[in-house]
Amino acid sequence: MFRFLTAGESHGKGLVVVVEGLPAGMSLSEADIALHLKRRQGGYGRGARMQIEQDHAEILSGVRHGLTIGSPISLLIQNRDWQNWQEVMSVVPVEEPVLSGVEGTIDPVTRLRPGHADLAGIAKYNLDDIRPILERASARETAARVAAGAVARKFLQEFDIEIHSHVIAIGGCRGQAQGPSGSIDWEKVEASPVRCADAVAERRMIAAIGAAREAGDSVGGLFEVIAIGVPIGLGSHIQWDRRLDGRIAQAIMSIHAVKGVEIGAGFVLADVRGSDAQDVIEPGLSRPTNRAGGIEGGMTNGEALVVRAAVKPIATIAKPLASVDLRTGEKVSAHFERADTCIVPAAGIIGEAMLAIVLAGAFLEKFGGDHIEETSRNYRGYREQVSARFG
Repeated sequence: MFRFLTAGESHGKGLVVVVEGLPAGMSLSEADIALHLKRRQGGYGRGARMQIEQDHAEILSGVRHGLTIGSPISLLIQNRDWQNWQEVMSVVPVEEPVLSGVEGTIDPVTRLRPGHADLAGIAKYNLDDIRPILERASARETAARVAAGAVARKFLQEFDIEIHSHVIAIGGCRGQAQGPSGSIDWEKVEASPVRCADAVAERRMIAAIGAAREAGDSVGGLFEVIAIGVPIGLGSHIQWDRRLDGRIAQAIMSIHAVKGVEIGAGFVLADVRGSDAQDVIEPGLSRPTNRAGGIEGGMTNGEALVVRAAVKPIATIAKPLASVDLRTGEKVSAHFERADTCIVPAAGIIGEAMLAIVLAGAFLEKFGGDHIEETSRNYRGYREQVSARFG
């Protein structure tokens, strides 16, 4: 079973990741992870935190001489900003608050932030200080997910499975339709500050982000993640929790600020007739369309896997919304700590990671193997079986 856990707070010493279930014998280096951590930190509209952190995942266990050994892989991402928060986030008790009223103090945070985990969190855990909630609920945790996803995608690359993402819309500015996944210029996407290959839309998106920043506000948008080379038959129709589309939807929805997920044509299909909603099968088992987004009956069908997500404007904004002080019950402006104006490009990278994690799990469920050569043999045997039957 492939699984991962993360631990750590936004301004704590660092983030810890444990990845379990990968077979032995797979090549893995810190450079494989660093590439994707850097991609997550980019994108027009990011805040000051990205200028402080230079994320690097140190491999602590599970790898020897550049190869996985079958045991859990543990990673450490240090928070450079910890230097400014050592007393606030101290593990041991601190006697006296310092510099009350400025960033980095030990005074409790009591002004609730609309759109965050604050209200539900303090109620659930019976706290008088929002700090413990906002620290763990912070999107800083997604750096750990991207690290885990980089490990998963390195495994998938052994079987020629590629995962990409691009931005479809930001702040109401939508790019031109890109057509089939094979026609998307991924080099242009990677070079774009908003991860959009449509140059006209890119300029409009940048302008929308700039206008929101000037207004002390934020903007959301849509991103799309595409997996290419996924074999037919991952997932299962047998039980609800084995259906791959449900597992993918849960993984993508778990990303901070994501409020909607669709696979393939998604919500558009609600407005058309059944004859226009399916992907007909032609001789040779080819498909002229991919409205299903690569999944039918909870299983991959051999087409590109296409997942789309709606990201709301982030809740922390420079001009805070009206709220209530937890301590006094009086109306106040919400608590503010530095924040991004737009996270949609970065959210796409996180989406890649979460999709890689789900696919790696489904792949290992299907093909197993305690060593990568065993997994490869099982996979080759399955491909030969499918090819012999369908050509």
